[in-house]
Amino acid sequence: MRRPSARRITALVTAGLLLPALAACGSDNDKGGSADGGDSTLVIYSGRNEKLVKPILDKLEKAVGSKVEVRYGDSAELAAQILEEGDRTKAGLFFSQDAGALGALSKEGMLAKLPQSSLDEVDPAYRGGAGDWVGLSGRVRVIAYNPDQVAEDEVPDSVHDVVKPEWKGKVGFAPTNASFQAFVTGMRVLDGDDATREWLKDLKASGKTYANNLATLDAVESGEVFLGLVNHYYWYERVAEKGEAKVNAKLHFLPGKDPGALINVAGAGILKDGGQTATAQKAVDYLLSEEAQTYFADKTKEYPLAAGVTSSVEGLPPFDSLNAPDIDLGKLESLQETLAMLQDVGLV
Repeated sequence: MRRPSARRITALVTAGLLLPALAACGSDNDKGGSADGGDSTLVIYSGRNEKLVKPILDKLEKAVGSKVEVRYGDSAELAAQILEEGDRTKAGLFFSQDAGALGALSKEGMLAKLPQSSLDEVDPAYRGGAGDWVGLSGRVRVIAYNPDQVAEDEVPDSVHDVVKPEWKGKVGFAPTNASFQAFVTGMRVLDGDDATREWLKDLKASGKTYANNLATLDAVESGEVFLGLVNHYYWYERVAEKGEAKVNAKLHFLPGKDPGALINVAGAGILKDGGQTATAQKAVDYLLSEEAQTYFADKTKEYPLAAGVTSSVEGLPPFDSLNAPDIDLGKLESLQETLAMLQDVGLV
């Protein structure tokens, strides 16, 4: 197994990714299972929030016929942990919040190639080009806005416009959030590093930072900011909890294949060296099944990507109506360059 270079690991530590993951996951390097799956434990490193996915992962244990141990954390941190562990990794399956972390592991040759039957469940645009990871659900970047402060036809149609003078002090965002970082990586791919760096400098000068998407949405609802850069499903989850009449924010889906309309995916890849390939493959197939895809559609308010399942969420635009930019999600793997840029401009 080709191990990541010392320079790469050092960069991850410098970016603040590796040490938190090491502390969270420990240093025991015994395998979590055997090559044939057997009755061994399947160890999942999950970059998805426990509150969102624990119910479906609990069901997964019965589906694969094996005990399942889930370690939750930030996707980038867990990817860094796997890179550090190399062929000693305990992980059998990596369940990532975003394509970038999966792409980073794919680039280092740490993921096993998936059967074509699994890959064919998902459109090629939402799976790894090397055939070693597959998207499970999609999330769209949107602009949330406070309708008491700004009319819908006044909301910018491009993320580039939120840094214009008229929005100074009125835009919220979460720079440490993995989805924001994936979006910035997408902008780097689409617009280039120089343009993205200038945009980030302008955003830092004119916007307000928050800990996460939920805090950003809170700020929009309270009127602390007029606009917020978030993922679509946070708003739909809040509407499901409180009712739309009690949510003082609306969503604007960006047109014209704008970088701010990126569709990122949560996905899964099997670790070559986890010793749990057969059981992990069963887990991938379950997560692509109608039951799991319906869960993502109905419970987490995301876009299901497989099994012919469509969202039943009221008011959610059809997936094929979205105007996402044309981008190879595998190119979102350059996360460390994005983190370095965010550090350089003082946002992380």
